[in-house]
Amino acid sequence: MMLTVAAAVVLREGRLLVVSKQAAPDVFYLPGGKLEPGETHEQAMRREVHEELGVVVREAEHFLDVEAPAAIERVPMSLTVFLAEIDGEPARQAELAALDWVADATRPGLGPAIRDHVIPALVDAGLLAGSS
Repeated sequence: MMLTVAAAVVLREGRLLVVSKQAAPDVFYLPGGKLEPGETHEQAMRREVHEELGVVVREAEHFLDVEAPAAIERVPMSLTVFLAEIDGEPARQAELAALDWVADATRPGLGPAIRDHVIPALVDAGLLAGSS
């Protein structure tokens, strides 16, 4: 089984927004989730960001495709990542336990796709400072 997931990179003041679910409060990943039947990756990302954070994605641009183990389900995952500009202040909604802003991959609990793929790609693209 391969999970198909779409997620948003939301950046602010050199930091990346990560979230955790109540079912696994110590595991942090990007806001987003699984596609519903008939949804595109971008539609799923926009819906999930609104459901999880109570904000609207104003602009979205495809950034990265990653195959990595799903942090919670521990099965193979195909992750499509969008750079997202949002309107409003993100706040925990729905099933979220926490949200945090990280500058690099050193935060404990980051999911493998975020730690090993997304953050390094953001650093390489000059969008995140990373560790110094």
